[in-house]
Amino acid sequence: MKRRTPQEKKLLSYAKDRRNDYGENDKSSRKSIPRNKKAPHHANRHRVTQVLEAAKGTVDEVAEGAVEERLLRKRPKSWQKYRDAPLGDIVQYKIARRVDRGIADEKEGAARIQRVRRRLRQPTA
Repeated sequence: MKRRTPQEKKLLSYAKDRRNDYGENDKSSRKSIPRNKKAPHHANRHRVTQVLEAAKGTVDEVAEGAVEERLLRKRPKSWQKYRDAPLGDIVQYKIARRVDRGIADEKEGAARIQRVRRRLRQPTA
C-alpha cells in the first residue's frame, strides 16, 4: 500500500467519512436501529397470527381463500435505514449555517466553503 500525503488523507476523509445528519444523537443509533428493524417484523407476525387464529377450525376452501386474500390485501410493514451524509457535505452545511446566523463572517465563510469544495474537487459556485 502506498503512503498517502496529509492532503490525500483529508480528501478521503471528507469523501468517505460519514456523519449522522438525521438530527438525533449518533450514539442512540446503536439502540434505535435494532428497535426500528424489530417493530415492523413484530407487527407483521402479530397480524398474520390474528388472521390465522380467526380461521381455526375445519378446513374449508372458501374460508381458506378468504384468509389468504385477507393476508395478501395489506402490504407488510417495513423500515429502511438511510445512510449518513459524507463529512464534506456536513462541514459545508455547518459553515453556511454559521454565516446565515451571523456567527461567522460572510467572506471568511465563503472562503472556507471554497476550500472544502476545492479539496473535494467539487465545482465551485
